[in-house]
Amino acid sequence: MAKICRNQGTTFEFTCPLLDNVFINMPAIEDTISSVSGRTGKDKPAQIASLLRAVTCIDLTTLCSDDAECNVQRLCHKAENPIDKNLLDNLGINSEEFHVGAVCVYPARVKDCVKALEDIKSNVPIAAVAAGFPSAQYHLDTKLEEIKCCVNDGAREIDIVISRQLALQGEWEDLYEEVKAMKEACGSKILLKTIIAAGELGSLDNIYKASIVCMAAGSDFIKTSTGKESVNATLPIGMTMARAIRAYYDLTGFEVGFKPAGGIRTAKDVLLWQNLMKKELGQKWLHPSLFRIGASGLLNDIEKNIFVRGVLLLHNNGRPHAVRAKGNLLDSWHWEILPHPPYSPDLI
Repeated sequence: MAKICRNQGTTFEFTCPLLDNVFINMPAIEDTISSVSGRTGKDKPAQIASLLRAVTCIDLTTLCSDDAECNVQRLCHKAENPIDKNLLDNLGINSEEFHVGAVCVYPARVKDCVKALEDIKSNVPIAAVAAGFPSAQYHLDTKLEEIKCCVNDGAREIDIVISRQLALQGEWEDLYEEVKAMKEACGSKILLKTIIAAGELGSLDNIYKASIVCMAAGSDFIKTSTGKESVNATLPIGMTMARAIRAYYDLTGFEVGFKPAGGIRTAKDVLLWQNLMKKELGQKWLHPSLFRIGASGLLNDIEKNIFVRGVLLLHNNGRPHAVRAKGNLLDSWHWEILPHPPYSPDLI
């Protein structure tokens, strides 16, 4: 994949034209989504390719009040081994290099993640929610200190959440300054994912403007929601944010990632989001460098769709005397044989 042109941020004034005369046409958004939703009928090999790629984009998450070292350890083991090794080997995928995009935890659990991942010699990145997650109802100094603590403890990615009242009151420059300060607190080597809490912003217009402002302030990703709101990642919200990403790219040349989070539980959901990303932003936004999925229970449904309902073997490359018997057995189990590797470019 081509090199990513990471976001360097801009001045607030430079992006002001993108905030003028914003009007999101909801019926038009819904019509477009209907057309996207109707394109998930890929053949089985193509679906498997898409779902396997989606696994590498998951930010495997636990954000519970009773999180402890033991369940963080389980999370890290699952992150490093998201799909059974034998099944991946049979699909021709190197299981040693196949893992999720990141693990995502509360600040107090970052050190537990560092230890657990070191024990299994894993390079899976650690993401920490910070800046007063999920409410953001904290002093800015407190938010900045929390970010610095997470980075010092070993987090390589920080998921912050904006102060909703700034967006609701149209105080866009104040929002810009706050996010910019949090980006500076992260440092240049840390990936910043900014949660705009779209379900609490009141309108698609505000969602679009908040997305633009957060990107201008230096966010590497924009993220739909904390997962704690009553409305989380919906396709209309996702399309609005994707079009903000495209407008910002057209203006600056910077590529900003997108992360839907909250309510994405099934393989069908994933395929819909991938279709939306490909249509609105292109092929590059199907990879973990520019696309993440915030989820906790999604992996189970993806595994079920790939391996219980579908394919185990990649090529019909058995020895001649065994091919007929094996083929009959696979037919009786309703398993298919993939004609080419899951990451073949003609599959998606």
